[in-house]
Amino acid sequence: MKDGTCTNFSLFIFTDFEKENTMTTAPAMIETKSVIKKVNTSEGELQILHPISFTVKPGESVAIIGASGSGKSTLLGLLAGLDEVSGGHIMIDGEPLHSMNEEQRARLRGEKVGFIFQSFMLVQSLTALENIMLPAEIAGLSDPKKRAQKILEQVGLDHRANHFPNQLSGGEQQRVAIARAFITNPKILFADEPTGNLDSTNSSKVENLLFDLNKESNTTLILVTHDNELAQRCQRQLRMHAGELSEQTPILKVVSGE
Repeated sequence: MKDGTCTNFSLFIFTDFEKENTMTTAPAMIETKSVIKKVNTSEGELQILHPISFTVKPGESVAIIGASGSGKSTLLGLLAGLDEVSGGHIMIDGEPLHSMNEEQRARLRGEKVGFIFQSFMLVQSLTALENIMLPAEIAGLSDPKKRAQKILEQVGLDHRANHFPNQLSGGEQQRVAIARAFITNPKILFADEPTGNLDSTNSSKVENLLFDLNKESNTTLILVTHDNELAQRCQRQLRMHAGELSEQTPILKVVSGE
């Protein structure tokens, strides 16, 4: 119309469309394209991972499940920059991990990544508090001791601050490892079988702690697990089989009426 009403209405609709389109195209926190991994053996070249492509949004939780030897931990190591790809691209928060050297990957890990290992990987000569402080000190964060004390309290181990790893139970060591992973407020947390070495009671405590801290920090969580119940707590499940990755269809729980 000549009075401009239609023109204004069209502009209003277009602006809303642009806003919605911008929201749906937010940069991925993790993006892989045709990632492969090969190793040389006495019998020749062995391809561990076949072309893998997927994306993970910021704040999303993803479980990678599959049988032993399927390539889960290999993929996790590549995503965390602990190993190099044989081919393909990995983008971490917009940075090209695949083209970085070891020094550059170490810098990215220090700035954006936390890692929880199945075997805890605590420094035996350091106390619980000192183990947690270590990443903050390396990253040059202010007041690492105060930060460590606060998160140690969050994981319920402030009374064990001055104990060494060999004085802690397996569940306590893993809680220290989780606190250490979160102290730098990483954008991404990788966890490799975080409850694999724990009994059912400690597994439940560690799982709850992991997801509670993840929710508070809005961290992107990628975990490898054999535990289907743990995997179901994640928003997505990816299945690894013989070096190939596929999206798992969510299991819907049907609750019958009384």
